[in-house]
Amino acid sequence: MDKPSEPPFELPHDSLREAPRPALLARAYGAGRRLARGLVDVALPPACMACRTAVNEPGCLCAGCWSRMGFIERPFCDRLGTPLPHDAGEGAPLSPAALADPPAYGRARAVAVFGDVARDLIHALKYADRLDVAEPMARMMARAGADILAEADALVPVPLHGLRLWRRRFNQSAALARFVGKRTGVPLRTGWLERRRATTPQVGLDRTARLRNVAGAFAVPEAARAELRGRRVVLVDDVFTTGATIDACVKALTRAGAKRVDVLVFARVVDGRGAPIS
Repeated sequence: MDKPSEPPFELPHDSLREAPRPALLARAYGAGRRLARGLVDVALPPACMACRTAVNEPGCLCAGCWSRMGFIERPFCDRLGTPLPHDAGEGAPLSPAALADPPAYGRARAVAVFGDVARDLIHALKYADRLDVAEPMARMMARAGADILAEADALVPVPLHGLRLWRRRFNQSAALARFVGKRTGVPLRTGWLERRRATTPQVGLDRTARLRNVAGAFAVPEAARAELRGRRVVLVDDVFTTGATIDACVKALTRAGAKRVDVLVFARVVDGRGAPIS
């Protein structure tokens, strides 16, 4: 009796059975997530990140909060990132403050002036464990800092001392930096800078007291120095007030060999504008 003809090629038996499984699992997982999100939206309709007014989709601001946000758009000082009263024309405009007292960092960028809405968002993240606002805030930061992020080798968040990290449970600056990194592809390096000395809260202190408070508080670990050397770093924080903490971090990174340190924050205090620090 003749043997049945052989197929021209043979596929492993398991491949026929297993191949659809990842796609089916992915589709099932996606459907499950959409269903869960829909149920949450029914039970808890999306709310404005700042004032909790109902909005159309999660992770956004209502029209009122958006209009009061105080976004920093061009023209602004190329070094300090502060708003300028008018466009100076071609070239990178510099404010009188940047010319009179150049900062330790290269360039600073911020989403908005530290006003009521920016303060509410920062406080929600920092003190109310509202991690849901971190990704939308980081999305705005990635846009505001697009020029410095395009040249960056790494993101370094302003670190918390271990005791404060234990009390707060997370570092808000690291949370923002992580989402900025996911959006832009710039690597996050939390181990390149550490806070070696606990400091008193900066709230309520003037610039001189703040500088004294953070003097010597930050350092680059010996194990990170070789990797840091020659790199262009973007230092990430939630808010820029007097610049004392930023300056201390920038100087520690620069002394350890960073080629350049730029700064990216969600909001910054601008003299004569915005809300009081609290």
